[in-house]
Amino acid sequence: MLSGGSVWGTLLVLSCALKLSLTQDEHMNNALRLMSETPLIDGHNDLPWQLRMKFNNQLNKVDLYTLNNTHTNIPKIREGRLAAQFWAAYVPCDTQYKDAARQTLEQIDVIHRMCMKYPEAFMFATSSKDILDAFSQNRTASLIGVEGGHSLDSSLGTLRTMYHLGVRYLTLTHSCNTPWADNWLVDSGAEPSQHNGLSEFGKQLIFEMNRIGMLIDLAHVSEKVMNQVLELSKAPVIFSHSSAYAVCPHKRNVPDDVLRKVQDNKGIVMVNFYNDYVTCSNTANLSQVADHFDHIKNVAGHSIIGFGGDYDGVGRVPVGLEDVSKYPALVAELLRRGWTDAEVKAALGDNLLRVFREVERVRDSLNGTAPDDLPIPYEEVKNDCRTSYGYPVPNPDSAGTILSLSPLALVLTLTLSSLLSWSL
Repeated sequence: MLSGGSVWGTLLVLSCALKLSLTQDEHMNNALRLMSETPLIDGHNDLPWQLRMKFNNQLNKVDLYTLNNTHTNIPKIREGRLAAQFWAAYVPCDTQYKDAARQTLEQIDVIHRMCMKYPEAFMFATSSKDILDAFSQNRTASLIGVEGGHSLDSSLGTLRTMYHLGVRYLTLTHSCNTPWADNWLVDSGAEPSQHNGLSEFGKQLIFEMNRIGMLIDLAHVSEKVMNQVLELSKAPVIFSHSSAYAVCPHKRNVPDDVLRKVQDNKGIVMVNFYNDYVTCSNTANLSQVADHFDHIKNVAGHSIIGFGGDYDGVGRVPVGLEDVSKYPALVAELLRRGWTDAEVKAALGDNLLRVFREVERVRDSLNGTAPDDLPIPYEEVKNDCRTSYGYPVPNPDSAGTILSLSPLALVLTLTLSSLLSWSL
C-alpha cells in the first residue's frame, strides 16, 4: 500500500509527463500548421541516383509507393509534408573527361520521367511561381539541380542546354576539381589546388549563370571559391546541402565568416542531415541537427537558413530523422527551442523563394546581354578523350600557308613543293 507521500509523488510525476506530452503535441501541431501554410523546400535529394544504382533508371521496374529501401518514397514524402524538392542529377567524379555529360542527361531524363509517371504526386517545376502552384495543388514541386561542374564538360553551351532542360541549380564542383574550380578537398589537404579558387573560365561561368537565371550552389567547393563567388555573383547564392563549420569542423561545412557574407549576399545555407557533417562522427540525432539551425541563426540571422537533407545520398542519418517523413519533428524541435512562426516559415521555404525570385530578377535584368560563347582554352581541357574541333590548330608553317594536314598529306605536299622548286 502506498503512503500519502508516495501517492502525491506518483501523481506529480504523471502530471509532469502529461504536461510534457501535451507540450510536445502542441509543438507538433504548430509545426504541421506552419507546414500547411508555407511550402517546405528541400535543397538536395539523391533519389535519382538510387534509381540508377538499383534499377539502371528503368522506372517501369519501380513503384515509388512501395519502394522501401530508400529514404524517399511517395508515402514518406506526404507524411513529411515535403512541398518542393530539388532532385540531384548527380554522376560521380570518375565520369569526368569520359561520359559525365551523357550520364547527367540520363539523370535529368529520369527526373522528368518520374514526374510523368506520378503526376498526382509530382509537378515538374522550373520557377518560384511553379513551387507555389504545386503547393496549392498538394503536389511536390520537382526541380533539378546538377551536382558537380564536371557534368558540364567545361562547356557554357552545355550549361545553357541543361537550363533549357529544366535544370535550375549547378553545384560548381563535387568532390573533385574541375578544369576551372577547386573543390572542398583542397582545404582538407587531400587534393592540391589547381586554380587558386576559380580560373578565368570559372569566372565566366558565374556571370553566365547569373545571365540565364541558374542558381549557383557552393556546396562542395573550396573556401576560396566560396569567397570569390560571393564577390562576383550579381545574384544570391545557395549552399544546397551544407551545415555550420563552427558546430562540426568538417571542410564540407560553412565557416562563420562565410555565413556572414551569405547574409550580405542575401543567399541561403540549407542544412545537411548527414551525420558526418552534423557531429563529425558516425552518429547524430535530431537535436544536434537543430544545433546547426540555431548556430546559423545566431551568426547570420534566420533569413539565410533552409533545409538540405541530402537524403538518399548518404549512408548515415540522425536518429529522429531517419527518412523524409521526419521533417515535421525537426520543425517541432525548432519551435520548442523558441523559434517564432515567422522564423520557421522563413526556413521552411520563404528564404529559398526569396533567393529564387531574386535570381530570376537578375536574369530578367540581363535579358539584353548576349550569351557568352568564348570557350575554355583548349590547353586547359586537353586529354585523350577530347577532340579539338573548332579550336585553332597550331600552324607549323611560318608563312601561314600550311594549316592542318595529316602526316601523309604533309609529306606529299612537301615533296610536291620540292619538285616544283627543282623544276624551276
